[in-house]
Amino acid sequence: MALEQTGSRTNGRAAADDQAADPRAELARRRADAEAMGGPDALARHRASGHLPVRERVALLVDDGSWFEIGALAQPEIRREKPVPGDAVVTGFGLLDGRRVGVIGIDATAVAGTTAPISMRKQGRLIEHAQRGGFPLVLLCDADGGWMPDVMGWRFSGLPLDFTSFLGATDGSPAVPRAAAVLGPSYGDSALHASTAHFVVMTQGASVALSGPSVVEPAIGERVSDDELGGPAAATAAGNAHLVVEGEQDALDAIAGFLSYLPSNAALPAPVAEPRDPARDPAAIADLVPTGARSGYDMREVLAALADADSVLPWADGWGSSLLCALARIEGRPVGLVANQPLVRAGALDPAALAKEHDFVDLCDTFGLPLVFLHDVPGLMIGRQAEQGGILAAYERTVARIARAQVPRVGVVLRKAYGGGHFAMGGRPTRPDFLFAWPGAEMGFMAPETGVRTVHRRALDRLHAEEGPAARDARAAELTAEWRAESEPWEAAAHLSLDDVIDPAATRSTVAAAIDVAWGERPHRVGHRGGRP
Repeated sequence: MALEQTGSRTNGRAAADDQAADPRAELARRRADAEAMGGPDALARHRASGHLPVRERVALLVDDGSWFEIGALAQPEIRREKPVPGDAVVTGFGLLDGRRVGVIGIDATAVAGTTAPISMRKQGRLIEHAQRGGFPLVLLCDADGGWMPDVMGWRFSGLPLDFTSFLGATDGSPAVPRAAAVLGPSYGDSALHASTAHFVVMTQGASVALSGPSVVEPAIGERVSDDELGGPAAATAAGNAHLVVEGEQDALDAIAGFLSYLPSNAALPAPVAEPRDPARDPAAIADLVPTGARSGYDMREVLAALADADSVLPWADGWGSSLLCALARIEGRPVGLVANQPLVRAGALDPAALAKEHDFVDLCDTFGLPLVFLHDVPGLMIGRQAEQGGILAAYERTVARIARAQVPRVGVVLRKAYGGGHFAMGGRPTRPDFLFAWPGAEMGFMAPETGVRTVHRRALDRLHAEEGPAARDARAAELTAEWRAESEPWEAAAHLSLDDVIDPAATRSTVAAAIDVAWGERPHRVGHRGGRP
């Protein structure tokens, strides 16, 4: 027995001597192990589920030959029977369309991408580099929460997660754009990453939630599927995802598209592209909007006549859908478009639409994109559901954020702008740089028909009782005509509540010129560093 032990020690020394003799061979072996991720069987299962391995995702995202990885040789604090390469996360830097980005990619083939202290430390270091270096952060989410043995008991409170830096820079440095792709079941740490992003794109079949079904059922007794809990429909309705696409390449392309509108950080001007003509003829824009204030139409057609062709990127269409928000370009310059959608509740603003608008305005103001507001709003949603949903708080918060914005703000009233809806769309009290209206537009506290019924209800009821319905209806028509005359744009323009009444065909050129004037000759930033609220 003693001889066997001696032989074992001798063989161990020999192996150590061999490694010392050729340390580069040991480095090559360790790097190969890291690049093998979860191993052949785990990779095969991952591919069979329709997903790409994390390193292939990274290769599809960044420019060829630009990848610079850090932390590849990381291992868990508590060693497991099976190696966990990189502690289930890939971190590094690359070029995306020639611009530097930081990338955090969760490796779902190793312990299902679950989070542990070392992987958190790796992610934190990458985030710090991106914030300090002033370049965007891309998050590739695909993880099943935390690795329980490493986060149980006292270890949980000692996790190396600094929320102050996790959520944004704390040293006064400019904010950087964050974009997340949810490419599989994304719970726990991956969901938190997505919640910090300015843009979240999901693939079909992916899900994102604070905790997954395996935790939800034993914790609260609710049996729910991944899709019901946080699938694309649920996530967009909750405001947790801004875009849903079919496959992983589509998601990575969407991230590249989103970042193309934004500067690398909030201290730089947004990148300008070659101007393009709109997809729809700007001279025919009036034909897209019915003259009747109650007639529905698709505001996306108007955006196509205002923005450069193929430049409109919807932002959160599935959430607060009575309002459209989109990144776009007008004569090559990035802008944020905010427009009522008459096809959904006539364009009235509910709490979800206001919350979406607040976040979009914050995004554009943080990164220096002028805001263009297209008004066709009957007002704010009223009633029990709206009140219980927090309409008052959402309204005040959104209007205040619009008023604080330092980027150029240009508004155009297409058909109507009534009540608090007008203010929430960047109306005159929020001090926009320019506010215009089409000739047939109406403005006021409320729509003429509603206003007459509200203000003159008792007089009309009395007339009905004394002289009959015909007399009441005739008087109501007179009052409505008077109210509508007061709502027309001419008096507003005469008293400079509007900067001008414009021909609809001139909308695109007017908006472009107004943005140029609002920027003036100063750099296309105004000293505003911005950041998430």
